[in-house]
Amino acid sequence: MSRTSPHRHLHTPELSRRGLLKTAGGLTAALAVGGSAAVLTGSTADAAPATFTHPGMLHNAGDINRAKVRVAAGTDPWRAGWNRLTANSHSQSTWTPRPTATIIRGGDGQNYPQLYNDIHAAYQNALRWHVGGTAANGDCAVRILNAWSSTLTSITGNADRFLAAGLYGWQFANVAELMRGYAGFDLNRFKTMMLNVFYPLNNQFLTGHNDACITNYWANWDLCNMASIMAIGILCDDGAKYDQAVNYFKNGGGNGQIRRAVPFLYPGVEGYDLGQWQESGRDQGHSIMGMGQMGALCEMAWNQGEDLYSYDGRRFMKAAQYVAKYNLNMNVPYTTYTWGSGQNCAQQSQTVIGSGSRGQVRPVWAMLHYHYGRRLLLDDKYIAQMCFSVAPEGGGGDYGTTSGGFDQLGFGTLMYAK
Repeated sequence: MSRTSPHRHLHTPELSRRGLLKTAGGLTAALAVGGSAAVLTGSTADAAPATFTHPGMLHNAGDINRAKVRVAAGTDPWRAGWNRLTANSHSQSTWTPRPTATIIRGGDGQNYPQLYNDIHAAYQNALRWHVGGTAANGDCAVRILNAWSSTLTSITGNADRFLAAGLYGWQFANVAELMRGYAGFDLNRFKTMMLNVFYPLNNQFLTGHNDACITNYWANWDLCNMASIMAIGILCDDGAKYDQAVNYFKNGGGNGQIRRAVPFLYPGVEGYDLGQWQESGRDQGHSIMGMGQMGALCEMAWNQGEDLYSYDGRRFMKAAQYVAKYNLNMNVPYTTYTWGSGQNCAQQSQTVIGSGSRGQVRPVWAMLHYHYGRRLLLDDKYIAQMCFSVAPEGGGGDYGTTSGGFDQLGFGTLMYAK
């Protein structure tokens, strides 16, 4: 079966953030959308910015300031998001990190929960410091970052080691970006860990796919490694790595590439354009996870002046509408999905949408709604309904103890509401 969708669509011109800034006029416009002067001068259509914006991953300076001001004023929904954060045990400044030299995910001796619990504790403490101004939380975040950068030397296990390197790579880099410049944070040592421990596995997966057929692994495997490479590129001011992630999103050979991640398009379904997600025939937990992974990639790129959110006629938005609609217990169209698996690309097919985990709550929707519905003022009906049905969003520790509850950093109500 062809990977090309039989459902044709009209290509919608991309909303270029650089064009938006130019049209709006000058530095004032850049700051209004949470950027900096670097956004105005630093990038071309397909290249990294000449100067990276910091902080410039999931949160820019404008996001942070808005949350700080709104929480101080006691305004909802920011106050509700803040209360969700401060109630989480991971956000307490007394958190004690448990670094280890080798992280194992998959196979014998798995210990990777030590890593994801500490990353989420560092992230939550970093948010409390930025939004609430409490030094004890900032100190805690830095203790965690420094403990791991002085200890971790390898990530191993079975194929799942690539998931660990991807998921925890982009998350860890995001915390370091938030703590950049904080007294006592050894940023250079942390960068070395990201470059020597995480990036080689990220790159190895995207270039070799664990010696399997390139379509064998689900979209999330590519996406988390793409996000990690982008985050490492931003953290380290490394344009080549940033470009590697962007170029894979647009033209990569695996299922994280946007046209493979969203293989079928359905225009005008009850008035809305939808796009079938690559993992939709698998189950809904992983489909929703995909919204978080691709969303993180798009948000980081946006904060560096690259509009992947709107790339290819807003293909990602159509997929998010599709996944949201189905998980709101509504019907969506489905086209048989066929792919090559294993090492010999043996053909497999999914003929119906997967209903497993339908309606699962994951904190991924606020990021998407507040972009499409508020930044761009588009009618994102299903994304919006999903966003408000799970608000206020929590984070790691609020959605169970297993790894799925830690696949996204969360707290989108606090950090993205506009």
